[in-house]
Amino acid sequence: MNESNIQIRLMKADDFDAIVGIDEKVLKTSRPEYYKMKFEKLFETKDYLPASLVAEQEDGTVVGFIMGEIYMGEYGIFQEEASLDTIGVDPDNQYKGIGEQLINEFIDHLKKVGVQKINTLVDWNDSKLIHFFSANKFSPSKTINLERRL
Repeated sequence: MNESNIQIRLMKADDFDAIVGIDEKVLKTSRPEYYKMKFEKLFETKDYLPASLVAEQEDGTVVGFIMGEIYMGEYGIFQEEASLDTIGVDPDNQYKGIGEQLINEFIDHLKKVGVQKINTLVDWNDSKLIHFFSANKFSPSKTINLERRL
């Protein structure tokens, strides 16, 4: 398969099972509750600007996805920022440029609505994901994520 056989399109509600399946293959754990919340927010609220795409093969099989959120800010004032919170490519289709295609289409989609900055979080120990984002022109931000264990 090459990139020309992959179409990137806006995510639809009926992509749910494919997204959960890809995520489970990648993470080796199932998170349907997480995606139920994401899909409800994406498809059932009017206060959300969708920024979620899927990559599908010519036969309609979903092989990757990317999900994010465009920040509206206080009182609905647009902040020109978005987050990329979830990305996944079916392990059988990784290292074929699909992730890069998803990132590029995601960025193009966000630029069209005026977004100027995208934020994402990556586990410090996930060197593959850090490398992927670095290769796609993401760099460390000037803020640092702090946590306190209880």
